[in-house]
Amino acid sequence: MPAGGGSASGGKAHMYSVYIIRSKTSDKTYTGYTSDIERRIAEHNAGRVKSTKAFIPYDLIHREEYEDKTIARKRELYLKTGQGRKWIKQEVLKQAVR
Repeated sequence: MPAGGGSASGGKAHMYSVYIIRSKTSDKTYTGYTSDIERRIAEHNAGRVKSTKAFIPYDLIHREEYEDKTIARKRELYLKTGQGRKWIKQEVLKQAVR
């Protein structure tokens, strides 16, 4: 999976995840980014995210890691465009097995 730029500090870099989840009850998907993927998926599955609440539970079907928050956010925004959704359909959803 793609990775963001390097860390100048030499210490452990803080990572940002761009993720795609798919509902187990419908074909709905959601794309987002976070610095704590486990917490965020738990929030989605607990119904604490307004935009995904109606279609819980979810499976994580794709994840990309970045060291740079800005790059992660730009990737998330791209994946929410028409071209990004097309890429998700062609590359992620065809590989995700129910």
